[in-house]
Amino acid sequence: MTENNLIITNASIYTEDRIIDKAYIKTSNGFISDIGYVNDLSSLDGFHHIDLPDNHKIIPGMIDIHTHGANGADTMDATIEALQTMASSVAKEGTTSFLATTMTQKQDCIEKALSNASNYIKNHQQRGQAEIVGIHLEGPFLNRAKAGAQPINQIVEPSLELFKKWQALANNHIKLVTLAPEQPGATQLINYLKVNNIIASIGHSNATFEQVEVAIAKGLSHVTHLYNQMRELHHREIGVVGAALLKDELMVEIISDGIHTSPEAVNLAFRSKTSERLVLITDSMRAKCLKNGTYDLGGQQVSVKDGKAILKDGTLAGSLLTMGDAFKNIIEFTNCSIEDAINMSSSNPAKELGVYDRKGSLAIGKDADVVVLDKFNNITHTICQGQLAFQKGGN
Repeated sequence: MTENNLIITNASIYTEDRIIDKAYIKTSNGFISDIGYVNDLSSLDGFHHIDLPDNHKIIPGMIDIHTHGANGADTMDATIEALQTMASSVAKEGTTSFLATTMTQKQDCIEKALSNASNYIKNHQQRGQAEIVGIHLEGPFLNRAKAGAQPINQIVEPSLELFKKWQALANNHIKLVTLAPEQPGATQLINYLKVNNIIASIGHSNATFEQVEVAIAKGLSHVTHLYNQMRELHHREIGVVGAALLKDELMVEIISDGIHTSPEAVNLAFRSKTSERLVLITDSMRAKCLKNGTYDLGGQQVSVKDGKAILKDGTLAGSLLTMGDAFKNIIEFTNCSIEDAINMSSSNPAKELGVYDRKGSLAIGKDADVVVLDKFNNITHTICQGQLAFQKGGN
């Protein structure tokens, strides 16, 4: 294909402010260079041309801010090859950007993963693969009572000193930190994160509603995988779940797979938060894209069967969800619009991460991160920074 120029025609294009039917989109040198009506298109010269069947849609590339691994690779492997595998694999599901997500392990293992991710971001990104736009530090600053699949013996109290060390190792690429705000030392860390434009997220937490309110006042602004491993809603103490649904200050992640959260729970979150305050994530592990079997997660054996990943005691251990399926599921579970789903899969995470000037919507001058959907909302093409990363039925 022509290295730097691509044109896709005959689709409904979902731009920032409208839908353009029977339209085209041009990309040049990795950026969106033009969007318009096919009838106004004068020439295809110099462009690799993809002409779509009827009833196809073009939407922005999806951004997964919480994914641990895919196709046998995991962020905690701490190798360039693992991150390359993830970057190429997730593009097939419509993800064009993501946060490489760590988990609770020995501190030296976390440090190796952070250094490796930083090295990859600086030296090994490739067009035609999903871009790693930062790191999500999930743990080890969690509550042991809500550890879930996070190894309990490696959980430690929040430490500003330790975080500063890790952020230095990561060359300031840590963009989101999941922590339990009720733990000693958390308030100081949350305040530091806020001042330094790093997202502070509540997760694996047994905080009361009052404790969440205190954390919000200090800078907490995000919720990690709503419903999972957090104090549940009770009618006299609405806990973390209640705070997540009630507080407008909080952006809320959700695993829309019907396993970690039932369709009804997803619909409840959508009705409470609307598409303006929800973010679709996968929380996927290395077994995504692989067959049933036994796999490693943070040194623990995980059994994968029929779409579920569980520890020996039955605890859910990450997901096998793809962003493409999360997109389809949220529409099915809530009857929301395509525009709503785009907000939750692309625009909201881009805005939170501070990259909306170049990602998260289709507009001239932005990165050419583009996903094509058929009439059933299945992904047929993914373009990462102007390079074809996936084509359904292709090699």
